[in-house]
Amino acid sequence: MGLPTSLVNDARAFGLAELRLGAGRGAETMIGLTLGTGVGGVIAIDGRVHQGHDGTAGEIGHQTIDPDGPWCGCGNRGCVEAYARADQIAKACASPTAEEAVARARNGDPQALDGLAQVGRYLGIGIANLVTLVTPDRVVIGGGVAAAGDLLFEPIRAELRRRVRTTSLDEVAIVPAELGTWAGAIGAAVHGAEQAASAGSGRAA
Repeated sequence: MGLPTSLVNDARAFGLAELRLGAGRGAETMIGLTLGTGVGGVIAIDGRVHQGHDGTAGEIGHQTIDPDGPWCGCGNRGCVEAYARADQIAKACASPTAEEAVARARNGDPQALDGLAQVGRYLGIGIANLVTLVTPDRVVIGGGVAAAGDLLFEPIRAELRRRVRTTSLDEVAIVPAELGTWAGAIGAAVHGAEQAASAGSGRAA
């Protein structure tokens, strides 16, 4: 159509939406995770989503937390995603789906509670690595499993307390995402608008 085009990864779009309009509003530095079929990630520094030289920065789900762990879909072993993607959450909780796992945990099912605690531990290890590296103001967690709230967030916080030794955790908030399933679409629109504005200001200069 002869119009300028800009692409953005879905997880980075989620993070941009939450940073500008959702749970990350006002944060200077933010880590975002979206839990679903995989574990998407985003890192925002100084109020801007960090894309890296090729747009792939922020793949929090593909950091190694166990060099001899299970195979991940990316071809590596022991990634965060290998422990915390939806099918693994369901398996850990002995539930047919991750959503059902959350529902069972809310109703006090011991295996579902234990499974979410295990998943929270692995997520906490990965988040602790990022907190040590970039000391964010906020960690925003989205996706259907985030509906578990403190059943998932408390094991994450416990792991952070166990592992983060170089900075105070008093200023690091662990919060659920606010924009739901629309976050990706909202973020894509925001990204396009910001890229167009940046190109326009560049032409004016």
